Amino acid sequence: MKPRTLISVVAVAVSMIATAQSREIPRDTSFTMYSTNIKVHKSHPEAKLVPSTLPAGVKATEDVVYRTLTDTPFGDRSLHADIYRPDDNKRYPAVIMIHGGGWRSGARDLQRPLAMHIAAKGYVTVPVEYRLSLEAKYPAALHDIKAAVRWLRANADTYGIDPDHIAVSGCSAGGQLAGLTGMTNGSARHEGAGDYPDVASDVQAVVNIDGIVTFVSPGNIADANERLRKKGEMPVNAFWLGGMYDDATENWNEASAILWATPSSAPICFINSQLPRYHDGRDELCEILDALGVAHETNELDSDIHPFWFFERWFEPTVNHAVNFLDKHLK
Repeated sequence: MKPRTLISVVAVAVSMIATAQSREIPRDTSFTMYSTNIKVHKSHPEAKLVPSTLPAGVKATEDVVYRTLTDTPFGDRSLHADIYRPDDNKRYPAVIMIHGGGWRSGARDLQRPLAMHIAAKGYVTVPVEYRLSLEAKYPAALHDIKAAVRWLRANADTYGIDPDHIAVSGCSAGGQLAGLTGMTNGSARHEGAGDYPDVASDVQAVVNIDGIVTFVSPGNIADANERLRKKGEMPVNAFWLGGMYDDATENWNEASAILWATPSSAPICFINSQLPRYHDGRDELCEILDALGVAHETNELDSDIHPFWFFERWFEPTVNHAVNFLDKHLK
């Protein structure tokens, strides 16, 4: 091959790589407050969304990069967080907050109303972005949350937090991730690589809002198989975990918080709807935590809908249950 031809081939190859690395991240935007409001109004026309309005005395710092991933299929990838805190110079406990959306959809702005109002109670609250299943399968999302904990603890002085008192909370799929994060305190196999490797990712409390703690219950496995049979495509949990139970057993086990509880696990607060599907594994995990001497509490609201935390009727009780529990374990 002539030198000029070789140069041309190399240039084309470099261009193709650059194009591949800069392609747009696939996103599912189906789960929003707007779409949820339309759905909920069919059964609860009286329901009112809680607006994302900063309470008096709370300040916001938004779109902070907490992690940058290099050499992903989409080029360099920055993950962002928002920070809400009392508008003063005191140190406070912190709460990292994880949105729901079936590990596939949603965004951190879904956590803003909760974050703003919990911040007003004397916390630094931090809704975080994480990689969803169309971009990266399990355990990427868990590794992002663990990285967010390390980042926040390493930057405690910058954001005015108490590095010894960090909690994690989440709703629905975010609740599952919060529970898994807290149950796996000290678990090297769940940690993931990244910045601040010498900083602990352990959390001191968990608030799980209608998120499951097991994928491997007989009911969950049967439900996934039935959904596959009816729809002809993997349900969102199996898609995130990399396959159906028989094909991705290790991931289904590793992502089930109930299998990883130890005496080092964080105390956990459950805030649930009345829908049994979203309690999966909860009572069994509480029995395990009792045997391990790890604190827990369960609160069931009078809600027949899953995303109750978006709406005024259930919003204040959710904030109150969360703050009361956090006060016990972080203050």
